[in-house]
Amino acid sequence: MENTEASNEFTGNLLVAQSGGPTVVINSSVAGVIQEAGKHPEIEEIYGGLNGIYGILNEDLIDINDEKAKTIGALKHTPAAALGTCRYKIDFANNPEQASKDMDRLFQVLEAHNIRFFFYAGGNDSQDTSNKIHEEAVKRGYELRVIGVPKTIDNDLPHTDHCPGYGSVVKYNATTVMEVGEDVGSMATDDGSCCIVEVMGRAAGWIAAGTVVAKRSEDDAPHIILLPEIRLNEEAFLAKIKETIDRLGYCIVVAGEGVKNAAGEEIGADKSKIDSFGHAVLSGAAESLKELIQGKLNLKTRTVKLGYAQRAAAHHASATDIDEALACGVAAVKAALEGKSGFMVKLVRLAKEP
Repeated sequence: MENTEASNEFTGNLLVAQSGGPTVVINSSVAGVIQEAGKHPEIEEIYGGLNGIYGILNEDLIDINDEKAKTIGALKHTPAAALGTCRYKIDFANNPEQASKDMDRLFQVLEAHNIRFFFYAGGNDSQDTSNKIHEEAVKRGYELRVIGVPKTIDNDLPHTDHCPGYGSVVKYNATTVMEVGEDVGSMATDDGSCCIVEVMGRAAGWIAAGTVVAKRSEDDAPHIILLPEIRLNEEAFLAKIKETIDRLGYCIVVAGEGVKNAAGEEIGADKSKIDSFGHAVLSGAAESLKELIQGKLNLKTRTVKLGYAQRAAAHHASATDIDEALACGVAAVKAALEGKSGFMVKLVRLAKEP
């Protein structure tokens, strides 16, 4: 989003909302926004938008001022999206008439509640929505400071070193893959066995790649990692599985849900089902790979789909991830109070070592 600065001599109410798939730490960012906002008299009322932009359009707002400090602090360790979330898109490209109506309704709600600070925690599509709202506010001459708060387990937002949510999902997945490897490897079989662990990450392989961090030796799981960015070479893939089985007696494969075949098509996509952003619904890369392995190698193969567990495992969250998410919320409020609008908070790596 374009970074603009407005006059900082005004007061008003604050609205914070969440969008897209939840992460273990998205509530920590909301806690950061609320806690920091409470320190500044320029921010008169603090509202939460229920279920993202969809709820705001329906004027589903809650007053957060009366919430106890202990309740807000507990958000740091609460999974899912405390305010609720959505995947609603204000789509000028494909549905300009509805998008215009949505913007009219949105600003009607903002003006009715004197919202002058808007914070939207989410990933790529959510940041796109934030940008549209910022541009619309400028166009309408409505003084509104819009700051995007980064959130995505996919770790694919540009301009930031990494994304809040990624550290926790990697911690959970890497540990789980290591443990699954120990389990599968402990079961003796005559022909060997293969297990495919499917993880999230449609277009970016950061989550799949991150499962390697728990490896202590070359023979530890995962033995093969399939990324969405690299098209699957079936011949090489099957040969690697066979070589691993011959050597270890088992093979653990980690596959990103968006793995593509040689033609560039997602092997797990169900083209008959489309989500609200126009993406084909992914129904199972692991199952497609299982059919390939069993059909070509006649090898016993099982699948594990980590699904929602990987983004909801608050019991296994990264402490650093929690702290960074909180800091992003705090930084967003400070930036808005400095008169800034139309950008997303980012994390900058200052040290050469993590």
